[in-house]
Amino acid sequence: MMKQLFPIKHVMGYLLSLVLSAVALVVLIPDLSYNVKLTILLVSAAIQASIQLFLFMHIQEEKGTKSTLYINIIYALFVGLVTIFGTLLTMIWGYM
Repeated sequence: MMKQLFPIKHVMGYLLSLVLSAVALVVLIPDLSYNVKLTILLVSAAIQASIQLFLFMHIQEEKGTKSTLYINIIYALFVGLVTIFGTLLTMIWGYM
């Protein structure tokens, strides 16, 4: 009974997220090239984002229509990208 109440998947996901965050710190090693550092960051970020979506956002546990869930994810990605590129456009690249 107690084994069913302990969230082992969530604990493992949390520990894996911590490990991936530590892996991302490898970019501080000065001997690595820029391309290797960028690859490490992008791969660890993609894995960590998928862990967050599947374990902590409960994508697999959704009982209703999956289309609503995926539309919300696409919308969140769109808003995030517009915010990031809008900030770059106005603050760094000088367009107003």
